Amino acid sequence: MRLLHTMLRVGNLQASIDFYTNIMGMKLLRQSENKQYQYTLAFIGYGDESDTTVLELTYNWDKSAYQMGDAFGHIAIAVDDIYALCKSIEQQGGDVYRQPGPVKGGTSVIAFVRDPDGYAIELIERK
Repeated sequence: MRLLHTMLRVGNLQASIDFYTNIMGMKLLRQSENKQYQYTLAFIGYGDESDTTVLELTYNWDKSAYQMGDAFGHIAIAVDDIYALCKSIEQQGGDVYRQPGPVKGGTSVIAFVRDPDGYAIELIERK
């Protein structure tokens, strides 16, 4: 068994695809529309779905915003140079709401950013 994907509902599919591909460096792997039930799915990730866990962005055509529940926390992404990435994200208009630095009580260097829908993304520097 392995983890296949995490699904996020998004209010603006193109803005989300642009954020994850242009700012976070993922690739759009596939996209499909279901006209009968009025939704579009976009699968994005850093590698092929057969080898890596990816994100499924679900856009329901009649909904442009969602309430963030208090149960979901964040997704986490390993990065090589957290300081350079956070600077790049900010330069492209992204929201780095927790600047890079050591995690409280530890030595791992982390930062937090938000995607266009407000989902939290933890960046963890791996060297």
